[in-house]
Amino acid sequence: MTITGSFLVAIFVACAAGVFASALLGHKQVPTVLSIAGALSSILMVLTSASVLLMGQPFEAALWTLDGFGRFTIHLDSVSSIFLLVSGVVYFSVSLFAGSFLKHQTDEAHPHLYYAILYFALMAAVVLILVAGDIVLFLISWECMSSLCFLLINYDPKGQLDKSAGYIMLAMSEAGFLAVAVAFLLLARSATDFSFTALRSACATLSPDTLWLPFLLGFFGFGVKAGLVPVNFWLPRSYTAAPPIFIPVFAGITLNLGFYGILRLNADLMHAGYGTGLVALITGSITALVGILYATTDGDMKTMLAHSSIENAGIIVAALGAFLVFRAFSQPVAAALALSAVLYHMVNHSIYKTLLFEGAGHVEAATGTREMDQLGGLARFLPELSAIFLIGCLAISAVPPFNGFVSEWMTLQSLLRSAVLASTSVRIVFALCGAALALTAALAVTCFVKTYAMNFLGIRRGSWELHVKAQATSKFPLAFLAVICLLLGILPTYVLPILNQSVESLAGASVTTALVQPFFTATPENAQLPPAFLADFHNLGAQTGRGLVPGRGLVVLLRGGETNPVVFAMSPSYSIIALVILFAAAWFVFRRLTRQRTLVKRPVWAGGIPRLLPLLTYTPTGFSNPVRVVFQAIFRPNIVEDTRQTVAVHFRTAIHRQREEIHVVDRLILQPVGAAARGIADFLAGMHHGKLNAYVVYVLVFLLLVLFVYRAT
Repeated sequence: MTITGSFLVAIFVACAAGVFASALLGHKQVPTVLSIAGALSSILMVLTSASVLLMGQPFEAALWTLDGFGRFTIHLDSVSSIFLLVSGVVYFSVSLFAGSFLKHQTDEAHPHLYYAILYFALMAAVVLILVAGDIVLFLISWECMSSLCFLLINYDPKGQLDKSAGYIMLAMSEAGFLAVAVAFLLLARSATDFSFTALRSACATLSPDTLWLPFLLGFFGFGVKAGLVPVNFWLPRSYTAAPPIFIPVFAGITLNLGFYGILRLNADLMHAGYGTGLVALITGSITALVGILYATTDGDMKTMLAHSSIENAGIIVAALGAFLVFRAFSQPVAAALALSAVLYHMVNHSIYKTLLFEGAGHVEAATGTREMDQLGGLARFLPELSAIFLIGCLAISAVPPFNGFVSEWMTLQSLLRSAVLASTSVRIVFALCGAALALTAALAVTCFVKTYAMNFLGIRRGSWELHVKAQATSKFPLAFLAVICLLLGILPTYVLPILNQSVESLAGASVTTALVQPFFTATPENAQLPPAFLADFHNLGAQTGRGLVPGRGLVVLLRGGETNPVVFAMSPSYSIIALVILFAAAWFVFRRLTRQRTLVKRPVWAGGIPRLLPLLTYTPTGFSNPVRVVFQAIFRPNIVEDTRQTVAVHFRTAIHRQREEIHVVDRLILQPVGAAARGIADFLAGMHHGKLNAYVVYVLVFLLLVLFVYRAT
């Protein structure tokens, strides 16, 4: 057995050991077992993926044979290794977070064993999905994952939760599963067996027109798990209802499985025309914009983060659509840039969204509420959490030098590369989608300025009390992810070579060669760049670090062709050094200028108000109200109550207005579909309660229809 196979077996052994240890040691030891066994399993996941990426060879093994379905196979290549790697990193943090969190939840000791069993079972199902090498094993693993997610959400021994969110998630998961199964079966008709290798060979013989139906079924079937419009209405409800220790798993791992399915089926197995890429690009752009609009205006911290996950899913799928279009138009370098943006942003979103959901869990445990209108001033009471949560907000807002900036920069640059396409209509679509994603990025900054400023800064607004035990929960899992956010942001030239194996296998071009130039010196590797161009960047200092740091370089650069020689370049590595120098210089100057001054404290003048009350400060609802007003056409709330208080009839003192928010997907898709279904049901019900003459007419009409069809054929 190879080292990859040994690591893979060890993952399942560690998961099984975690289940048995939890059952044998009792519920008091479950948090410790969850931390140790979960962290060990996650480390093994990282080692398994690293062995494939470092050796550059996929791992494949044959399992048992099932009559009628062929042999089950395990196949771990560079694409699935990236997803397994990020899953391992996220699981490491979540395992430590869950163990520390459960230690202080003494009033919920009963479900600890249940949580541990489902936690390790879900981990094993995720690994099986990523290593499945045939349709049958993949679908079985996928169904197990969906069922386990449902059980985690709907477990309620006290009978206090609304279980509708779990059932809606299960119904949508099953609908997506059926769509994916049909897509695979349509493609498998031309294959020799159910393995992905045979399926890939069969798809190569099919015309692009015949791939449209499998593409749509697979795209929106997997899009259910990825949270794409219009099949994402279940996601905010389910994330809000899930236990705090499992939401990071949903947002950082199972959400990625939707992207993995789309990438595996629609980008790896099938090579459809550019129209499929445009569908993905438009769907992703709409998903991103709708997601961030609802995230900006929502007042529940967990629901807001769930809508933000929808936004990031849209960005990832939009970049994937750009990759499919570029590949269809035989533009390998542009396709490599877009696909690297897909994988980079997938990794980034998993890291900072896990951090933010863990932070939200800390806030809810410490204060007893997640309503942002009731919070405020948390930086005074939870300073460590405040600092770490700020890093997560900066990362998700794409603020350098953190990781979100790199992947969103690459996404927008890949859309700007549409200038190389010959079709004017396709370039227009790229321009409109690029504008939508740019607006999304701006609204994301607004959303997380609101989230951090209104929750952690300012004045405490609610009547909540801090729970001492919740404050003692370890912050190490969050700090671990915060450090990764910084490293992914300042070292993109070292991350891109890791992604390059997956990118090169699907795009046909090396993203490392295209984007990372070897310190801008004349070498055979960058012979495609003009000498004058290299000299200019060399004189700007882009060669700094040569001979001191390993790797090709520290600058990410994309240069257009002769007809479009625009240069896009960034270097977070140099930027962080410049920022440190600027801050140090500013601090030194400030200290020099103020060292002779005496510090005098005076009362703050607040416009004549002796004491600033919480009611006089901005709330998250008030801060986001301009967005709600500007995009009123999308939100279109229903006013269910409108009361006005007056003095002496003519002088208005207050307006109390309650609004019922109906999601745009519910309003435009679900409600019309539901109304049509009810209309058909009412019509059919009426047919069952007719008179005898009516039934005779029905039979006569049906016989005439059968005769007409028979005559026509």
